[in-house]
Amino acid sequence: MKKFGLVGGVGYLATMEYYKSINEGYVKRIANAPNSGINPLMTIESLNIADAYKLVQQNNWADFAKMLIRAINVLHGAGVEFAAIAANTAHIVFDEVQAASPIPLISIVDETCKQAQVLNVKKMVIFGTNFTMGSGMYEAKSKQYGIESIVPNEKDRQTIHNVIFPNLESGLVLKHEKAALLSIAEKLINEHNADALVLGCTELPFAIKVEDLKAAVLDTGTIHVNAILDGILL
Repeated sequence: MKKFGLVGGVGYLATMEYYKSINEGYVKRIANAPNSGINPLMTIESLNIADAYKLVQQNNWADFAKMLIRAINVLHGAGVEFAAIAANTAHIVFDEVQAASPIPLISIVDETCKQAQVLNVKKMVIFGTNFTMGSGMYEAKSKQYGIESIVPNEKDRQTIHNVIFPNLESGLVLKHEKAALLSIAEKLINEHNADALVLGCTELPFAIKVEDLKAAVLDTGTIHVNAILDGILL
C-alpha cells in the first residue's frame, strides 16, 4: 500500500466525497477488508477556497501554482508517496505544479481523457467553472487522445459557472438550475453529435446524473478516484 496525499478544500464538499469514495473503493477492492477494518493511508491538505478563488479571479496563475506547490510539499513532508488535487480548475496550472512537485501527481484531466478513449468517445462537451471551460486544457489534452472537446459559448459558460458558485459549491441543487444545465448539455450534444458530457467540476455530479442524458456522462471525480485507488494499490 502506498501512502496517498490529497490537496483539497476547493471546495470542501468535493474533498469529503473524495475521502469517502477512496475509503469505500479501497474496501471493495481488498479481500476481507470490511471485516478487518483496513483503510488506506492518506493525508489531506485542505486549502482555503476563498484565497484560491481570489487568485483565480485575478488570473494570478503564478501565485495559484505556488499555493498548490506549497500544499504538495506539506504532503510530501507527511510521508506521502504520490498525490492528487481534488479540483478541475486547479489543473489549469497542473504542469507547473507537477514540474515542481517532489512526488508524482495524478491528473484529473489526463485520467478523464484516458477513460473517454476507453469508451471510444470521439466528441465530448466540457462543463466546469468558467475558468476551466475557458482555459483550453481539456481541448489540448483530449486532442492527444484523438478526441474533440467542445465548450459552451460565453453566455452558457457564465450560466454554468453561476450554478456552480455559490450553490453547487455548497451542495445546493435547485430544480430550475439543474434544468438549465441539462438544457445547455442537450443542445450542445445534439448540435455537435457528441458522445459524452464531461462533468469538469467535482461538484457538478450533485446536479447532473448519468441517467439524465442519453450521451455518456463522465464524472471526473469518480474517474480520478479510481486512478488514485490504482496508485494506492500498486
